[in-house]
Formats: sequence, structure tokens, C-alpha cells
Amino acid sequence: MQKDFSQRYPGSLRWLHWLGFAAVILAYLFISLTGLFGKDDPLQTVMLQAHFAAGLAVLILVLPRFFARWFATVPPISPQPSKITHLAAASTHILLYAFLLLQPLLGLGFMQLAGKTTPLPGGWEIPVFLVVKHPRWAHTLEEIHVILGTIFFWVIGLHIAAAIWHHWRVRDNTLQRML
Repeated sequence: MQKDFSQRYPGSLRWLHWLGFAAVILAYLFISLTGLFGKDDPLQTVMLQAHFAAGLAVLILVLPRFFARWFATVPPISPQPSKITHLAAASTHILLYAFLLLQPLLGLGFMQLAGKTTPLPGGWEIPVFLVVKHPRWAHTLEEIHVILGTIFFWVIGLHIAAAIWHHWRVRDNTLQRML
């Protein structure tokens, strides 16, 4: 059976979606793994570096994804959802894009305000561009980053649950459009 590609998002958007998803999952995985190691353990440093790299990948991927989505023709959902379902989906997507942009920027921001380079795997690092350090602001941004990370986790869960619900319960083409 041949797939109807007119009912799917463009390939570039699908790729950016799934690569971004992988980067977000890796960022969560690496930051979660840091708790397994002591503060002076080199493996904790490796996990933090990997977290920073995954976060940077999220930021790098979200910008072309946003523009590709802005100009893409959105394939229709069939059967058409109710207005309230459409509003809920649109609201969730706005939140997802906001998180995808804000989380990495907050992470970079608190490192900059703390006066710390952002170390990446392989000995690479993002230098400090700010002349003046603001430790209190850095701490505040770090707290916001952590709190929003938890909220983002639940919004992602909602997004996944909705896709599964649409696929198995509603039996529309919502999920197939992104595969």
C-alpha cells in the first residue's frame, strides 16, 4: 500500500521534528544522569557537557523548524477535529515552540551571567561574552530553567498522549502527518 504524501508534513519538517525530539530526550537523559555521580566525578562533567550539547542542538534545530513550519502547507486532519480540540492543539504547539526556544536560551543565559564558559564534548566551549557577572541573576535563571524544564516535560507528555489518543481512539491522521 502506497502512502499519500500530500497528507503529510514536508520531509524537512518531519526530520526537524524528530531530530528535535531526540535532542530534547537526550538533554533530559543527560541531566538526569548527572545525579548518579558525585560532584568531583568526571562522569558528571561528561553528562553536563552532553546536556549542554543536546540543549544547543535543540536551539539550533528549532529556528529552521519554526521557519519551515511558518511557510509549510499544513496537511488537513481527517476527520476534522472540533474547534476546542483545534484550539487545545494550537495552544500546546505554541507552548512547545516557546519551551524549545526558551529552555536553551535560559541555560546559556545563566552560564553567561555566572561568568562560566559552557563546556561541550570534545573540549569545545562557548565562551563568556558578558563583561559583568551577575551571580544572583544567574541563579534565578537557573531556577527558572529547572522549573520550566519540569513543566516542559509534562507538556511533552501531553503532546505525546494526544498523538496516541488521536491515533488509537479518534482514529484520525494526526500522527501519520508527522511520520
